[in-house]
Parts: sequence; structure tokens; C-alpha cells
Amino acid sequence: MTAPVRAADKPYATEVEEGRTYYWCACGRSSTQPFCDGSHKGTDFAPLPYKAEASRKVFFCGCKASGKQPMCDGSHSK
Repeated sequence: MTAPVRAADKPYATEVEEGRTYYWCACGRSSTQPFCDGSHKGTDFAPLPYKAEASRKVFFCGCKASGKQPMCDGSHSK
């Protein structure tokens, strides 16, 4: 498996809606970061679903190296 493309050097602050499922881009190739646009096709990557438990701002990982994917854990600054 190849490494994902580092899409950003910081997290994506995103307002999510309670009960809605979002599909986080794991490959880093999507043009609609932090969400999947199907660019992973032909790779070993697949989007990671995230179901919002509450309507609020969350921070999706942009560097694709987080240990708590799809959420940012600060790995971009290491």
C-alpha cells in the first residue's frame, strides 16, 4: 500500500450536522477535501465514514497521518 498524499498541513475545521454521515478522504487526492470525491479509485484507499453525533465544529485531519482518523490529533505538527 502506498502512502496517502498530504492534502494540507493543518486540520479542516468543518461544521457538521447531527445524524449526517460524512466520508473523509483517506487518500489525500480529493479535490473536495476533507471529503471524498472518488479520486481513490484504482488505489488501495477507501473513504472513512464519520457519523456526526452532534451539530458542531469538528477538525478533520488534513495531513492524513492522524492516529485518530478521520479526526486531527496534531500529527501535522510533528
